[in-house]
Amino acid sequence: MSYSQILTHPGASHKDEFLACCVLLAHHPVPIVRREPVADDLADAAIAVLDVGGIHDPACGNFDHHQFPKDHPPQCSLSLVLQHLGLYEDALRFCDWLEPAEWLDTRGPNETSLWLGIGRDTLAKLNSPIDVTLLRRFASVSRLEPGQPLWEIMRWIGEDLVSYLRSLRQRLDFIAEVGEFWEIQSATGTFHVLYVPRTDPLPDEPSAGLARFIESHPDGGKIVGLVYPDRRGAGFGLARHNDHPGLDFTRIGGLDDVHFAHARGFVAKTSATTPERLRDLLERSWA
Repeated sequence: MSYSQILTHPGASHKDEFLACCVLLAHHPVPIVRREPVADDLADAAIAVLDVGGIHDPACGNFDHHQFPKDHPPQCSLSLVLQHLGLYEDALRFCDWLEPAEWLDTRGPNETSLWLGIGRDTLAKLNSPIDVTLLRRFASVSRLEPGQPLWEIMRWIGEDLVSYLRSLRQRLDFIAEVGEFWEIQSATGTFHVLYVPRTDPLPDEPSAGLARFIESHPDGGKIVGLVYPDRRGAGFGLARHNDHPGLDFTRIGGLDDVHFAHARGFVAKTSATTPERLRDLLERSWA
């Protein structure tokens, strides 16, 4: 379905419908109108109606959550749009801010603070002037057209979010295809690292997505280190995962094929390329 218009409610603006508009703009660069919908709007599948109207019917372009029962899982208009685009599960897993945003919109700051295990005053300290300004400016208009500064910023936000989710999914699938979990035996114990071989073409950021892949893998809890192609040379980067103290790469800093070892020991770069030598360097680094 191609939308000709995005419609959301007037008055005060919140993060959920603002971001829902942004995500839709990435796919449908059309005007945004802020007013109450009428029956014809809700019946017109070419008009996306967000966060208002009392209907959730993606086939007809309606994405409201306010009619859900009070015990419904926290989901906002952004959640519904992401579900419609097939991006919700990845967004919930890889956008750490999404679930708190759902809670804030559907449960309010008190329940959200309790759920997060923080005081409400701490929650307020996380507010950004970027959020405040964008939402205030959005609330002050009744219509946004392509070419207007706020409309263009909203499209950028949507494009970046969608691109992040889709490229991260592709990256995670790639790591799952080529990556290996290595078990390294050392004199003081056994540990596990994630190894990603050099491929042609080489990704722009060979280390991108490794931490997210480990988090999402059933055996990820075992991983303490990373081995990945060095984008600046023909060798590999060696790094701690989650700053695990068991790996200290200063222990290999004086070796001929190690051209960089950070003074704090959390990362190193080597010209070594064979799995055997990389395993040896990891074993030597284990403290």
